[in-house]
Amino acid sequence: MQKVNFFKSIHLKVVLIYILLILIAIQIIGIYFARELETKMIDNFETSIQDRINLVEVNVREEFLRNRDENDLTVEQSLRSVLSGLDSEDIIEVQVIDNRYRIRASSSNQSIVGQRSANELAQEAIMAGTPYQQVYDYEGNRIWVLVQPFSAFSNQGEVIGALLVKADIEEQVYEQMSQINSILAGATAVALLITAVLGVLIARTISLPISDMRRQAQTMAKGNFSRKVKIYGDDEIGQLAKAFNNLTNRLQESQQSTESERRKLASVLSNMTDGVLSTDRRGRINLINNTALTLLNVPRETVLGRPVTEVLQLEEEYSFEDLIHMKEALNLDFSTADDSTVLRTSFSVIQKETGFVNGLIAVLHDNTEQERIDVERREFVANVSHELRTPLTTMRSYLEALAEGAWEDKEIAPMFLNVTQTETERMIRLVNDLLQLSKMDAEESDLNKEVVEFNRFFNRIIDRFEMSKSQNVLFKRKLPDKAYFVEIDTDKLTQVIDNIISNALKYSPEGGTIRFDVSLRNDELLVRIADQGMGIPKENVERIFERFYRVDRARSRAMGGTGLGLAIAKEMIKFHGGDIWAESREGKGTSIFFTLPIESEDGGEWE
Repeated sequence: MQKVNFFKSIHLKVVLIYILLILIAIQIIGIYFARELETKMIDNFETSIQDRINLVEVNVREEFLRNRDENDLTVEQSLRSVLSGLDSEDIIEVQVIDNRYRIRASSSNQSIVGQRSANELAQEAIMAGTPYQQVYDYEGNRIWVLVQPFSAFSNQGEVIGALLVKADIEEQVYEQMSQINSILAGATAVALLITAVLGVLIARTISLPISDMRRQAQTMAKGNFSRKVKIYGDDEIGQLAKAFNNLTNRLQESQQSTESERRKLASVLSNMTDGVLSTDRRGRINLINNTALTLLNVPRETVLGRPVTEVLQLEEEYSFEDLIHMKEALNLDFSTADDSTVLRTSFSVIQKETGFVNGLIAVLHDNTEQERIDVERREFVANVSHELRTPLTTMRSYLEALAEGAWEDKEIAPMFLNVTQTETERMIRLVNDLLQLSKMDAEESDLNKEVVEFNRFFNRIIDRFEMSKSQNVLFKRKLPDKAYFVEIDTDKLTQVIDNIISNALKYSPEGGTIRFDVSLRNDELLVRIADQGMGIPKENVERIFERFYRVDRARSRAMGGTGLGLAIAKEMIKFHGGDIWAESREGKGTSIFFTLPIESEDGGEWE
């Protein structure tokens, strides 16, 4: 690097700045001098007054203590004579006050002689036997007040009076100091003006290139590397400007490379179906893509900077060091009361070439649907196996008995064959229901819809059950007088209503009532079928439409149900554009509701 000439160097500029600082220091010394001078002048003023008052005090004490006859002057007259000799420009007034606070003489105001003094400073001085002084403002002028008590024997014995002196300190001290301060202020102003001119000229040579580099740094911070710093000379700042421009070029190249990699990484992360997050070496999250935010259901602002174990809710089971050595993926359950979420999480360590761990990458895969399918598959296989095993076991037992010779018994054989036939029909119903649900799941179930008047359709189904029922159960209907038309597949909706009424009859007690209600709600027909059976516990009501679900498995199986009736009903109603649900009170009965869209016009004839 080229050596900088001394006359162009920043050292010379610093020397000049120090010269200006010394000039300013001189001004500070001048201010200090003015303050000290003011203090000294005040001390001299007070000392001058004090010396004269001491002489007056001696004469006043003598007049107070002198024995007088009838031809002598009174004390007041004598004191007036003593005070009349105290003629000075700086003393405004002198009062003589006795120990009863009565004014015995005044050098300028005779009208107050004989009156009680209201001056608090004088009263305090006489009571304490100690001199007091203060400065107060009177009509824009500062007055110095001195109260000096005196005793019968110099400074010993009882206080017999006090001298109150009022002196004009404004003219004698402060006006002179104002003149001196004016002179100092003028000199300071001239010095500051010269310092400012020189400072601007000299500082400009330093501040201008530095300001230029500052603007360049701000421009670089915004991502613009095209601007260059102007080089004003070959001094140290000029050399710094050249280095700054070289740094700008290097940063521009690095920024372009980094930006290209960043865009690639951002594109990859934003288009990934899996969530990705990374941490620093302390395990705090510093990068997360939108998919991960959606899976974790958290805003970006609350995640960045937090420990990964806390965000993934693993702080109680694993530490960050445990995750670094984690070889297998973890299934994390983020399920809530309203939503089920299972994330399969894999961890990968970020390491430098030296082997130093620089962070961790976690990949989140939404495994919710797969987990749900696996659970449903296991439950389905278990339920189907259980439902088929029961009739098959029964059939095998009876067939074995028949094979062992029971077929020769004319009374037992028909009964065994009847049981076998019943269980076979039960398995056929189960398989048919499963096939029907399978078609619905695959959306292969076609609806042969036609427009019908619902009240007539509903009454026909109720009549059929009412005529064929074997138990003592009362049917009550509450149907609207107005005719409402719906577009339905009559066979499939008949199957739905048959399943619901069959369940109501199974669980209705002898002498119970089943109610059938139809009403209008939001351009839909609302159908209600209610029984007075045992009811369903509150926690189980939402699950009765699940496949193979039974509240009381033993009783339901004994009544011949497959556990698929309400599941089929739910799918059928959904295919018709309606909804189905249940309400129940344990021990009071159960109500099944479903809705169907209403046709605005009759649109056809009901057959």
